[in-house]
Amino acid sequence: MSLAFDFSQTPSFFRDETFRGDFTFENSPEAIHRFPFPFDRDQYMYAVNIEQHMPGPPKSATVFPIDIDEHYVAEMADRAKVLADDPLRCQSLPHMITAEWDLLELLMTSMARDYPEWFSLERDGARWHWINRPLGIDQRFTFGDAATLPHGPMEYITRQCQGDFCLLDQRDDNLWLDAGIVTSQADWSLDFDLGMNFIEWHGPVPRAHDMGIFDRALKFLLNLQIGRPIRRLNWTMTINPRLDTSPENYHRWGIDRTTVTPENVGDKVHLRVELQALWRLPRSNAIVFSIRCYLIKMRELVSVPKWGRRLHRVLRDLPDDLADYKGMTHYRATTLDYLSRHDDGAPTSPGFFPD
Repeated sequence: MSLAFDFSQTPSFFRDETFRGDFTFENSPEAIHRFPFPFDRDQYMYAVNIEQHMPGPPKSATVFPIDIDEHYVAEMADRAKVLADDPLRCQSLPHMITAEWDLLELLMTSMARDYPEWFSLERDGARWHWINRPLGIDQRFTFGDAATLPHGPMEYITRQCQGDFCLLDQRDDNLWLDAGIVTSQADWSLDFDLGMNFIEWHGPVPRAHDMGIFDRALKFLLNLQIGRPIRRLNWTMTINPRLDTSPENYHRWGIDRTTVTPENVGDKVHLRVELQALWRLPRSNAIVFSIRCYLIKMRELVSVPKWGRRLHRVLRDLPDDLADYKGMTHYRATTLDYLSRHDDGAPTSPGFFPD
């Protein structure tokens, strides 16, 4: 599969944009209104906040289990660049190969079913034929035979699907991060965390351990059933629409936090939301943990009045240790000043969606 993406050959729905360098990313009005805004009230505190991964409202980010949107082709181009520079962003321990094939099946069948105009999958026993029209891929292969694909099964399909993916092996009453592809993460490292268990992996998160959140989440996940996926939203803030905010590249993006001014805050500061979903896989009994990143500029966010009011109140009242953990100490005051101009004090309606 080529690393060069020719946007002139892709359907016009997909945006020609960048997540580095000149940062030309932006959301269309339609993408703004389907953004998975993470706050259902005017304050925030850690919670398990898990729900069934059921179809959401029409045109929302959760209408299908796997969300393919206008940023698809550009995000896949960015992933290819990351992997070319740092192949260790995709790793899998040898015992996870069955889980890799499980993941390939989950993504191919979901994408072909829900987006038939872009993807198709034909299966004749172990002989499979996959077509990805936006990326110009036409691949015949033998399911279960990695030699018939240009990459391992996990890497092959996740080079074609938005979001990061972690495969969790269940053993010894715990979940172990034993495989994954992670190129759009919010300041954590697959290379560092590979082989850790669920509690170790979440070690840096403040407050949540004392509140027992991860113990309860682990107990719940150990009993996750096949065919009953779940989801939750997580969030942080990012300067510039940069997908790759990895520790490995902190020297490239960390300084961005000091560049926010009253003049550029509306375009530089982004709310970064992760739609996290988990599925039990059928052959391996592993769990796939998908982490789908969405970005929205402050200027775009305040075009939805309810969201502008609510984010101002959430960030204003956020405990300092959480603000520091989310990396917003340098620019929090400037962002609050901007958002305050879009908060008239009016009450906001319950729930995530625009009024």
